Amino acid sequence: MQGKLIIFSAPSGSGKTTIVQHLLQKIPGLAFSISATSRPPRKNEKDGIDYYFLDPESFKSRIEHNDFLEWEQVYANQYYGTLRSEVDNLRKKGKHVLFDIDVVGGTKLKKEFKDDALAIFVQPPSLEIMEQRLRARASDSEEQLRTRINKAKEELGYANKFDLILVNDVLEHTLEKAENIVNEFIAKEGRV
Repeated sequence: MQGKLIIFSAPSGSGKTTIVQHLLQKIPGLAFSISATSRPPRKNEKDGIDYYFLDPESFKSRIEHNDFLEWEQVYANQYYGTLRSEVDNLRKKGKHVLFDIDVVGGTKLKKEFKDDALAIFVQPPSLEIMEQRLRARASDSEEQLRTRINKAKEELGYANKFDLILVNDVLEHTLEKAENIVNEFIAKEGRV
């Protein structure tokens, strides 16, 4: 039996990565789909663990060879994508594939995999709180931060294209809700 797909998408600073990391520790049978990106690694990020880091030319070459299930140029000369081989290998092993992906990529995966996928939109309680979270990361310049915030405003408009909206207000409650949602989806027999 091939594994199912659980897609978490959200604007930057919504907490989706924290939720995904929690689920990987708590729910057996989940495997993380490592995305590819052409952006440079942030401090403490490792190739093949956090992302597959590719230079822009290699990324474009892989696009031409149809190696991606989905890909997106998220920022100027910064590409992100889901490698077809990554997902196929995990599903063939019977793993349920967990995604931490941008909203456009999330909607593309849901469209591709339909009922085999559960698409969850993680929404911050407010734009102000999201901005505080991004500032607390201290990983972006002020210009990069402004770009992320403007993009987040646009991405919030995608929420209704997802199966569920999960508001990340109190982290402990959000993590518990996420566990329940994912466990229910996995427990359903066959296609959803």
